[in-house]
Amino acid sequence: MFWALLLFASAGAPQSADYAQFTQDGMRCVIGNNAAMETHRERYNGVFNLYVPGLDESPFVPFYAGLNLEHYFDGRARPGDGEVFFEPRVAPMTFRRVDAHTAELHQPPTPFWGVESRTRFTLRPPSAIDMQFRCIPRKDVFEGGFLGVFWASYINAPLDKSIYFLGESASLDAPCWEQLCTQRHGLHSSVRGAGDEAATPFAEPGDLLYANFSPLRYGAPLFYGRFRDHVLIYLFKPGPVVRFAHSPSGGGRTEQGDAANPAWDFQLIVPRPEVDAEYTLDMRLVCKPWAGRADVLEEARRYLAPPAPPEAE
Repeated sequence: MFWALLLFASAGAPQSADYAQFTQDGMRCVIGNNAAMETHRERYNGVFNLYVPGLDESPFVPFYAGLNLEHYFDGRARPGDGEVFFEPRVAPMTFRRVDAHTAELHQPPTPFWGVESRTRFTLRPPSAIDMQFRCIPRKDVFEGGFLGVFWASYINAPLDKSIYFLGESASLDAPCWEQLCTQRHGLHSSVRGAGDEAATPFAEPGDLLYANFSPLRYGAPLFYGRFRDHVLIYLFKPGPVVRFAHSPSGGGRTEQGDAANPAWDFQLIVPRPEVDAEYTLDMRLVCKPWAGRADVLEEARRYLAPPAPPEAE
């Protein structure tokens, strides 16, 4: 292992105390904290870029990131202080290379919200990254009776800005697909699950993505979007309250300036958070050649299937 890491470092691959490149079986990505790296701007943690076999460009806007931990929120109006609104992007965050295929980001309790978090990213070749998020509220500050955690992925000029998901009464075995491409930022932007009855009263929804609900609901914890001849599939382990979110313009203008980049986002809702209790979210991002909706469902079955029981001794 030592010699493998030494060879990796000598090859000139990006790495520092704040980020590193990870490779496995033709898949490669850079994962890091809120530091800048070349054209990648500071304050955008997560997956800086992602390349898989057959795709020679990253699906994420080069300035920004995918699976970017962006907001903590509750029922109050949008904080006027941008460093509070984007606190996970601003507060100190450390990066650790756990092994050749795993990175961990740790953020001590943040100044305003008081949330401590650890996020692990693990490559799953040939085309997936697993994300394990763990957070602990260290303060009793949440208004409206809930804590929200929001992630953004800024998509680099896809021809189709839409996300697709199974409708409210659909399932993996009886699929019926819905399409969401919001007309403007903050309009009908969040999609709740079929059984999501979590109370999340918002004082002033404004154009906040997480505070404006679509009339659509999803029936299984997954969505996908198309990028070039590939697909990005977002899969979520059941249990936590997960909501999807979409913005047609959240990723800024395209490089050519002729359109806007969308954001394909998601959020965790924690009802009645308790100080010093741990809350979790486990998800997988798959990036692979588009092979139709049946293939999307098969990826979902593989990830969402319950673990096999241990064999009897």
